[in-house]
Amino acid sequence: MLERFELQGKDTVRITERNLREMVVSIFEKSGVPQEDCQLAGDVLVTADLRGVTSHGVSNLLRGYMEMYKYGLVNPKPLWRILRESPTTASIDCDEGLGIIIAPKAMEIAIEKARRVGIGMVTVMNGRHLGMASYHAMLALKNNMIGMCMTSTTPYMVPTFGAEARLGTNPIAVAVPADKEPPFVYDAATTVIANGKQILARRLGIKLLPGWVADANGTPIMEEVVPPPAGMDGIFPYIDRLLPLGSTREMGSHKGYGLAGVVEVFSSILTGGGYSVKNGENNCNHCVIAYNIESFMDTTEFKRTMDEWLGMLKSTKPAPGHDRVLYPGQLEAEHEVECKVKGIPLHREVIEWFRNTCDDLHVPCKI
Repeated sequence: MLERFELQGKDTVRITERNLREMVVSIFEKSGVPQEDCQLAGDVLVTADLRGVTSHGVSNLLRGYMEMYKYGLVNPKPLWRILRESPTTASIDCDEGLGIIIAPKAMEIAIEKARRVGIGMVTVMNGRHLGMASYHAMLALKNNMIGMCMTSTTPYMVPTFGAEARLGTNPIAVAVPADKEPPFVYDAATTVIANGKQILARRLGIKLLPGWVADANGTPIMEEVVPPPAGMDGIFPYIDRLLPLGSTREMGSHKGYGLAGVVEVFSSILTGGGYSVKNGENNCNHCVIAYNIESFMDTTEFKRTMDEWLGMLKSTKPAPGHDRVLYPGQLEAEHEVECKVKGIPLHREVIEWFRNTCDDLHVPCKI
């Protein structure tokens, strides 16, 4: 998370992990979600906040999910099923179930296949948003496996040279176990910023930086702009025009655009679920993969080498103005340790939302 998105001073209220989990689970229950699925959904969201991925935690996503349940855009009790299956693969119809609930189940199938034959890959069609992609990839870690998760989402990305949104933010997450070091966890959108960052910017009263969004003609905006007002999705000039990684062709936007296309192929077209522009808003398709390290090499040696490699990265001489060099997943692991001791930081606006929502739904408020 960029420093500009971190909560500051008087706007910050810390809440214990336990209390936050209990409230989130209770709120999901009020939408008719089965208890076991409520626990799973709560774990996905709270884990994001523990790791400092605020854009994909309770602050942004929970209220959005509740609206989707309210208006029938998500099935609270999906009858998901396996459409095709082989020793290494499976294809699932999500029955409009929320991705934060179905994707972990898909990954468990992938893990079991990898345990048996070395690799497991599961595609998921007809789904909804899956939250923090790295959550699903990290499920493989405790099994001494490498996990991967990709998802194609609502179109927000303007292709290089394009004037219309044609691809989603289409994140890619990879989680790799180490021995004594925290795991290597890469999780990033293929746009310069995830759409949720615009919501955070609005809440924090900060501007969007140059090269993040395009104007109505598809031209990259290379100056700071205010974030779109709430409720202006699809109307405000650049809410649905995020730029690919690289921002401009000269800076490599074709690479971010191409990566988003790769995700679209594996997470949408290969599922049999079409593609994001054809499917419209809210319909998301996913792909999860598990790699059994022992099928490739000795697991102990692999994790020992990972520690050595990660240590090498951390020992890199820092550039002027910086204290240290980090590797993907390191900062999130440190943030999780801190939050388990001090509590999870939430913005006062989010705290107020919880209080009002708990009151409206007649559930205990733990704040």
